[in-house]
Amino acid sequence: MDYLSLKHFHMACAATSGALFLLRGAWMLRASPALQQRWVRIAPHLVDTALLASAITLAVWSGQSPGSQPWLTAKLCALLLYIVLGTIALKRGKTLAVRATAFAAALLVFAYIVAVAVTRQPWPF
Repeated sequence: MDYLSLKHFHMACAATSGALFLLRGAWMLRASPALQQRWVRIAPHLVDTALLASAITLAVWSGQSPGSQPWLTAKLCALLLYIVLGTIALKRGKTLAVRATAFAAALLVFAYIVAVAVTRQPWPF
């Protein structure tokens, strides 16, 4: 696989990951039993693993690292925040209000990550 193909794969994984998070969040807000389906619990982990592996491979192939590229540092920090907010939204939030707030914040962080990736600027707006 060449760099451009891997980049497109990474972008597809990011879009799929975001879509799955949006779907799971919508189901969480509606208290849908669909959240308990086996594929719903497994697929996001598979997609996110592919997303992370492709990101690491792209960084290695291009010789970039978070320490030398401020935009990559911003993406990595935002990713950690996104993960924390996502777990609060989908699992750890004690009330629906907490979960909904974490879900909305996670979506904003996801949008920030995408904007940083597109512009390659830590402050893309």
